[in-house]
Amino acid sequence: MAALVTVRTTPARLAAAVQSRQTDGNDTGMTTAEYAVGTVAACGFAGVLYKVITSPIVIDLLKAVISKAFQLSF
Repeated sequence: MAALVTVRTTPARLAAAVQSRQTDGNDTGMTTAEYAVGTVAACGFAGVLYKVITSPIVIDLLKAVISKAFQLSF
């Protein structure tokens, strides 16, 4: 019977230990800061991508590819 009690209480003790580590208080606001950095990085990448795609060289390349695709005969 002692082994059965140990098996039943071990998950509960483990869950309590994990929960106490998660609510330590040292990481307050850490998730929000990580999301903010990720958002700023994504906006920066979007800005660079926009400038590259709207550059005259890329627009000319895209026009050439599209016009060549329409000239293909099936």
